[in-house]
Formats: sequence, structure tokens, C-alpha cells
Amino acid sequence: MAKSSSSSNAYLLVPIALIAVLLSTAVIRGPSLVTPAGIGSAIIVAAPLIMATYALMVLAVAGRGTVDLAVGPLLAFINVVVVKLSTAGYLASPIATFIVAIGLGMAYQLLFALIIIFVRVQPIIVALSGFLALTGINLVILPRPGGSAPEFMMSWGSGTSIFSPVLLIIVLATAGWYLFTATTFYSNLKMMGYDERAAWTSGVKTDIVRIGAHLIAGIYVALGALCYTALISSGDPTQGQNMTLTAVTALVLGGVALSGGRGGATGALMGAVSLWLIGYVLATFNFGAIQAFMTQMVYGIILVLSLLLTLLVPVISRYVSFISPWSAFLVLGLVVLGIMLHVATSGTYGGTEHQLVSGALTDRYFLIPPARFGGSGTGQFFNSVQGIALLVGLAAIVFVATARLINADAGARRMSLFLYVVVAVLIVALFAAAIIQPEFHLFGRGS
Repeated sequence: MAKSSSSSNAYLLVPIALIAVLLSTAVIRGPSLVTPAGIGSAIIVAAPLIMATYALMVLAVAGRGTVDLAVGPLLAFINVVVVKLSTAGYLASPIATFIVAIGLGMAYQLLFALIIIFVRVQPIIVALSGFLALTGINLVILPRPGGSAPEFMMSWGSGTSIFSPVLLIIVLATAGWYLFTATTFYSNLKMMGYDERAAWTSGVKTDIVRIGAHLIAGIYVALGALCYTALISSGDPTQGQNMTLTAVTALVLGGVALSGGRGGATGALMGAVSLWLIGYVLATFNFGAIQAFMTQMVYGIILVLSLLLTLLVPVISRYVSFISPWSAFLVLGLVVLGIMLHVATSGTYGGTEHQLVSGALTDRYFLIPPARFGGSGTGQFFNSVQGIALLVGLAAIVFVATARLINADAGARRMSLFLYVVVAVLIVALFAAAIIQPEFHLFGRGS
């Protein structure tokens, strides 16, 4: 059972590795990210994309290739309606605002579901029609960005603290999804996504399940619209198109199968955060007038590569079945956390604050600045404590990987490709150690 569960979550290995690389790069390129204000601002900016990706994830799991291209214009529609009503004085309380936003999201998604079920139109056609219709309706309601958000939301988008109402919305939305996965309705939803005909013959009321999935998606879109309203403190009818492209890219990047039956909040969250990190990293390079073009180009490239990786997941999972996604998340998480802690405390040691452009990258990775070859000092890359910690960590990783390989191939008649590679590397290393005299050692110059 554990092996089956691990293999079923193998698609998470790609977003886990990607988010680790992107987060490390973002922290190194922009050290201000590792501050309460930096993390708070990141939460505020990424929240609308996370909620939009959650909405797409629910519909994708339902099957039929349901990708709601109107998720961005719908989010903008709820935003401009809430701002318009707030400016006119009709929305003043948080309860009324949430009721209006969630009601609009659920009403649109209910109409979406009824058209698919009873009119028998392909979901992509309905989604494209909704995209075009909502884009025009948004401009009719609010011709240009403006207006003001409800008074109680004005402080939500300040981003000066990690803990904010927007973070609470993300936590509750994510926790709600995991509570939903413990229900029979979720099992029926996944069954319908894998094979709708088989689910129907098994007694699943597929129409009711599909309507329920759309209603849940409407709730997520509404929460995303409220987060977006808090972010800009006004209305903007023009951002829906960009939100759709970004959310679809994040969905695929998170390993959610567009064919249905596979996906969850974990992959969607990592995909959305990865997309935000890509934009953050690109912003640190300051491409000037072509910044938006570069961002969109990278999003498109990542979307194509993600689709190709999705096709390769079944093949890759056979060779990396011994690697648990959660083990990889734990190991990479500890590495990234170490980098973040070092960057956050870099100004408290060494006498001066380290700057990325003026110093070597190694200055950001070692709490005790290492001496350089050819300079004063002992000529060591690491001090003794750091070297021992590094060797212990590498030994633990090698031991665990080797043990998992041996366990995975214990019942096989032949060794797998990875074991052949491990054996070949060990043999080459043995000959290299016996023949070649190294000039340098890890902890200092060779004598």
C-alpha cells in the first residue's frame, strides 16, 4: 500500500524539486524576501493565483478535460462588482461582501455545469464563451481601473506582517480541500474523472458530482477575487486574461492531470507558488521595457515543458519509485530552510552585510566566511564543523538511497539501471583513488 501510494504521488517530485530550486534562487537574488514584510507581501501577491489554481484543479479532477478558461475574467468580474457595490455604499460588512462574492462565483459555475450536462456542449467551448463574455461585461461595469475596496479590506493588502486575513483565507481553503478528500463525494469525483462511464455504471450520480465540483470551484474563485481586491484595494477589469494563462500554467506545473482523476491542493499550491517565484526571480534581473514579455515567454516555455514532463511521469516513476515525494520534500526543505536562515542572518556576522553582486556566492552559504586559496588563513573551503556536518549529511543521503535501491530490487532477477550506475561509479572512484594523487583535500591543501 505504501509503495502504491508513493508511486501515485510520483508526479509531485517535479514540482517539489522545482520549487526548491526557485525558492533558493529567489532568496539569493532578493534577500529582502526573507523578512516578515517580504514573506507577508509574497503571501498577498500569490494568494489570488493560488485560489484560481485551486478552482481549476477541482474542475480538472472532474474529468472531460474541463479547464475553465474564464477563471481569470470571472475573478475580475467578482472584483469589479464588489468594488462597484462598495463604492456605491451597498457593501460595508465583511459578511455581506463574502456572501456576494461567493454567490456570484457559485452562480456562474452552476450555469457552467448545467450547460455542460443538459445542453451537451463541450466544456472547452463553454469556457471560451464565458471568457469572451466576461471580458466584455467587466469593461461595461468598470471601463477603467478605479473605485475603492470595502473599508475593512484596506489593511489586508499592506503586507507588513506574515499573519494576515489573506493568509487565513489560504489556510482555510487548503484545509477545506483536505477535509473534502476524506468524504465519499471526493472518491466519486476522482472515479468520475478517471472514467465517467464506469463511474455511472457503478451507481455514481455523475451529474450531481459534476455540479458539486463546479460549486466548489466557484467558492475558490470568489476567495481569489477577494484576495485580489485586498491586494489592489480597487477594481481592475483588465487582469483576467493574464490570470487565466498563469493559473493554467501553475495547474500543469503542479502535476494535475488535465484528463481528470489526478490532482490535489498540494500540487496546485506548489505550482502556483513556483509561478510566483519565477516572476519574482525574473524581476530581480530587471529586463526593463521587455520585463512583461520575458515573463510571459518563460510562462509559455514552462507550460510546454510541464506538459512533456507530465507525459514522462509514468516512465520516470518506474525508476524513481524508491524515492518518496515527502522524503524529497523533507530533504530539499531542510536545504532551502538552511539557505533562508543564512540569508536572513547574514548581516549579524562577519562585521559587514554581504551583498550578492560584490561577493562570491559562497559568502551566502557558510555562516563562517571561508578562507580563499592563495590568501591568508588556512586555505580551507570549510571549517571542521561544517566539513563534518557536510560529510555526515552526504553519507546519510547515500546510505538511504542505496538502501532504498536494494530494497526495491530485492525481488528482481536483474539489477536495475541505477544499481549498474552506482557500481560503475564506485569502481571508477576506487581506481581514481588508487592511481591519482589529489593536490587538494576537502579541508585544506594537500601536503
